[in-house]
Amino acid sequence: MSGPLRGVRVLDLTRVLAGPFATMILGDMGAEVVKIENPDGGDDTRAWGPPFLDGESSYFLSINRNKKSCTLHLKSPEGQDLLRQLASRADVLVENFRPGTLARLGLGYREAAALNPRLVYCSVSGFGQTGPEAARAGYDLSVQGESGMMSLTGFPEHPPVKVGLAIADLVAGLYAVQGILLALYARDRTGQGQHVDIALLDGMASLLTFQAGIYFATGRSPQRRGNQHPSIVPYEMFQARDGYLNIAVGNNALWTRFCETIGRPDLGAHPDFATEALRVENRGALKPLLDALFHQRSVSEWLLLLGERGIPCGAIKDVAEVCVDPQILARQMVVEVPHSKLGTVRMMGIPVKLSVTPGAAKAGPPLLGEHTEAVLVEWLNLPADAIARLRADGIIENVK
Repeated sequence: MSGPLRGVRVLDLTRVLAGPFATMILGDMGAEVVKIENPDGGDDTRAWGPPFLDGESSYFLSINRNKKSCTLHLKSPEGQDLLRQLASRADVLVENFRPGTLARLGLGYREAAALNPRLVYCSVSGFGQTGPEAARAGYDLSVQGESGMMSLTGFPEHPPVKVGLAIADLVAGLYAVQGILLALYARDRTGQGQHVDIALLDGMASLLTFQAGIYFATGRSPQRRGNQHPSIVPYEMFQARDGYLNIAVGNNALWTRFCETIGRPDLGAHPDFATEALRVENRGALKPLLDALFHQRSVSEWLLLLGERGIPCGAIKDVAEVCVDPQILARQMVVEVPHSKLGTVRMMGIPVKLSVTPGAAKAGPPLLGEHTEAVLVEWLNLPADAIARLRADGIIENVK
């Protein structure tokens, strides 16, 4: 079966991470995604590395499958006109320029909506299309800091730490997909497109959830706790004899079973540790007792013992271990896709599993301009001589 977005045309004016991650997900689900790139180098991440695979950036490869690359010189009037023609034939337009940039090229939301009232126009930016800081450039690192995320990450005795992934970009990409799908659903009922406004800062702020709840309840900002949870104990990392593991004892029933499993039923019955709130209050007394216990066995021994009793736990794996993990492989979360230059490329798979209309990682990340002629013919019905003239004038460029 084809993916659920088969027949949806996406004009992709994004680069780097947040936007390309969103449009890759749309492509995974069957949408036709045409990535518009500058003939002079294309997406910034094509040059990001090392590592490179035969000259191709591993960063770019990781987030640009299931797309067609069409080069277009957007600083030229003719390139801008071609862009407007493409927008008039698209279902979705996704862009992550600084607010106002596309309007200056004649394709802001108002202009695009006038051309194509059914168009779902998604803008991804650091701080959104409105507000006193809308014009600011927003990168993942700066937004992680300004969102409160870094103030909560790391250990209290050390400086703030960013998340090991570009979490602000990735969350914005996920919210962009959500917004686009909601707008397409609304369009099915109303016939009208709309503007989807996604800000990296908004996405990060939305993740504060219970941490913001602590502030709202107490008037005090939560502080860094390392691997500790502010409201649950034990819910953190412990050091075993030969490595580290995570333990997640999320309720009182699990606590009783956990204490029996580790051979300390007396802790389960101890009045200082009888409830979640008491365990949080008496964390300083409980933690050393558990630390001493966990040092007595290996990680594998603890995982087997705790797993047999249904206690949530897990090893601390590195990326290499995850990429060969049997469960990850069984779920098709590592896939191989064809590539015009490299043969095949390995990358992470599709996490949304649909039983009737599943997505698919069919096409590898495109070479720069690989599909320019095909897109101009299929979308705009341009004849060969017109395409040749565009190439001669530097408006487009073929794959190198």
